[in-house]
Amino acid sequence: MPEDSSPDFSDEQMETRLVYFTLPMSLNYQRDSYKLWGSALKTFNDSETRIVFDLKSSASLDEQRLRTYLLRYKIALQPNKHIATWQKIAKTVYENWGTLGNMLREADYDFLKLREIVQNKFKKGFPYLSGPKIFNYWCFILQQYGKIKLKNPEFIEIAPDTHITQCSVALGVITKEEAELLPKEKISERWRELLLGTGINPINMHPPLWFWSRNDFKYKID
Repeated sequence: MPEDSSPDFSDEQMETRLVYFTLPMSLNYQRDSYKLWGSALKTFNDSETRIVFDLKSSASLDEQRLRTYLLRYKIALQPNKHIATWQKIAKTVYENWGTLGNMLREADYDFLKLREIVQNKFKKGFPYLSGPKIFNYWCFILQQYGKIKLKNPEFIEIAPDTHITQCSVALGVITKEEAELLPKEKISERWRELLLGTGINPINMHPPLWFWSRNDFKYKID
């Protein structure tokens, strides 16, 4: 997966690990995920730009300085919007909880409580990350790469990006017309209904479907 492009964090770097897999996620909109996470790794490996993965620093850095760091390896592509998004989320977390770890503890590591915090109570403080598609995928990444075990993971919806939507059409979950018209939440709902009783959490379908679409539907069923 694109997120495999990451530092080898130690157990003592848990908070940095969480920030690493959170802030870049908020910039993952209509772009190549491999390039995004490759840029994140380069940014982390540079001793000068690594500061952007410290919440307190990202929340308080001069905007121009933060812009310079985020643009250096193209972790940010939009010089205004991306910088504002990164800093807004950093400020929201730092000013309300101090750390992402504290925020997760307040949510009792419960997906449903975390969803209430990010998508409702503090929605404006989490631009893009609070959207239904990226929020669900972010929670999946927190578990897979952030080493966070969330309660109620069965409620994490599949994240219908372009690849998942294309797979949904190929498998007959939705029609081509519905792919253009249905809200993303409705596509997720279709998958939840389809998987009911299988023991498979919807979000766990994301990696195989994502790779299937990305690899031009090899082994496609006629």
